[in-house]
Amino acid sequence: MEEWDLYDQHRIRTGKVVKRGKIFNPNEFHLVIHVCIINSNNQLLIQQRQPFKEGWENMWDLTVGGSAHAGETSNQAAERELFEEIGYKADLSTIRPVFTVNFNRGFDDYYILKADINLEKLSLQVAEVKRWRWSSFKIGERRHYTTNTTIQKEAKVF
Repeated sequence: MEEWDLYDQHRIRTGKVVKRGKIFNPNEFHLVIHVCIINSNNQLLIQQRQPFKEGWENMWDLTVGGSAHAGETSNQAAERELFEEIGYKADLSTIRPVFTVNFNRGFDDYYILKADINLEKLSLQVAEVKRWRWSSFKIGERRHYTTNTTIQKEAKVF
């Protein structure tokens, strides 16, 4: 079972650890990471979550994401998730998150990597990822990918 370090509101580790799925106090937070890989054609590598993966079932998501395990830094968690979910090895030890979003239960670090990756060389983590694809977006346009991969366009967001 996954274990997470707990942090205070200032993102300082408290020394407490909690098992995934267990309740923790309202003044305690955990760390989540997301990595977005963008190729030289400005396409974002996205993944479709498995229908049996709890939370956001069958939905399209950023390249990878997940909670940092106890003892991991944000960078280490990002490296691990990249390798676990898509089989891509990257050294993120000198890279800082591009931005962090504070949410009600923690801190969400976002990394953006520029890389031209041959998808045939990646290895899918079938326990979590159903498939992946490169996706193109115009600035201000939002798209929803349905489970059959047809694209539904929405109004532009500015």
